[in-house]
Amino acid sequence: MGGVSKQAAHYTEDVEAVGRRTNQENAMNSSTRFTRRRLLTLAAGTAAALAFDTAAANDKPPTIPSPSSPSALPSRLTHEGMTMLTRAIPSSNEPLPVIGLGTYRGFDVATSSPAYKQLRPVLDALFTAGGSVIDSSPMYGRAEQTTGELLSIHEPRSPAFLATKVWTRGRKEGIAQMEESFRLLQTERIDLMQIHNLLDWKAHLPTLREWKEQGRIRYIGISHYTSSAYDEVEAVLKAEPLDFLQINYALDDRSAEKRLLPLCRERGVAVICNRPFGGGGLLSRLKEKPLPGWAGQVEVNSWPQLALKFLLAHSAVTCVIPGTGNPRYMAENAGAGFGPMLTDAQRQQLIDLVG
Repeated sequence: MGGVSKQAAHYTEDVEAVGRRTNQENAMNSSTRFTRRRLLTLAAGTAAALAFDTAAANDKPPTIPSPSSPSALPSRLTHEGMTMLTRAIPSSNEPLPVIGLGTYRGFDVATSSPAYKQLRPVLDALFTAGGSVIDSSPMYGRAEQTTGELLSIHEPRSPAFLATKVWTRGRKEGIAQMEESFRLLQTERIDLMQIHNLLDWKAHLPTLREWKEQGRIRYIGISHYTSSAYDEVEAVLKAEPLDFLQINYALDDRSAEKRLLPLCRERGVAVICNRPFGGGGLLSRLKEKPLPGWAGQVEVNSWPQLALKFLLAHSAVTCVIPGTGNPRYMAENAGAGFGPMLTDAQRQQLIDLVG
């Protein structure tokens, strides 16, 4: 695993890089290596690895309902012969793969940058694992444009579930910003449009409903990233029918569990989790600790995977979108979408560990 550490050192744009390097070296052992090694090989960036199992990206993921208990999920899913777990979007029952990709920082790069060359392999790793959700925003610098460029040359483009945001004041200004997102993403339809930080949401929501009726967007949502906004988020969720909420949720940032996740379950709103590593500090705290002895039972081999799987074990969570511009990290993250979910006792053990 020494090669993993050396390669990871070159991807400083990932906020979780420091935590990953150490736990990949210290935490992985032979008892937790399973058939996902082919997927990890894919993300190493070799041409041969990028070519394997391309048909898997075209398979329709199995629809697996959100569990009321971990036993509701199959006990064994690996990349060989199976695809990523999915959760049903409550408003449509459409299956959505549980691990996606956030483009903040990682996709805000110039075409001339060496980092840009790593981004198509990132998408390859996402799609090969059976993932589809790509979340972006006009506030992420060049991320929308980069995403559009890469998807326009990616075959097939169809697996992508495109999500972006509107974040401006004024109805006309919102329309202009969203039209620019269509142009940059090089698409005629966006799967999910989210009103970010609830900025002027009353002005934008009628436009989103109109565009959904027209088929320009498929789902409507709101997004935020801080618990200080939960009062307003809760009020909007109670007042308006919405398809999605994107919110901060991590092993060391569990405020959403108390109010928003139960409300979303009650209201039939899908939940996308951003900042799943707590802004990067979580992995730094865990890097020196050994993985729990039961990690192999839930088919994880690193703390990032376990942190993601902790979130997926909550029945209200639909998808988690860790951000990265590193193909190896994308493959590692995707691995959390396979295998058994954590039990309540296992979740509590992790909570006790981080405090």
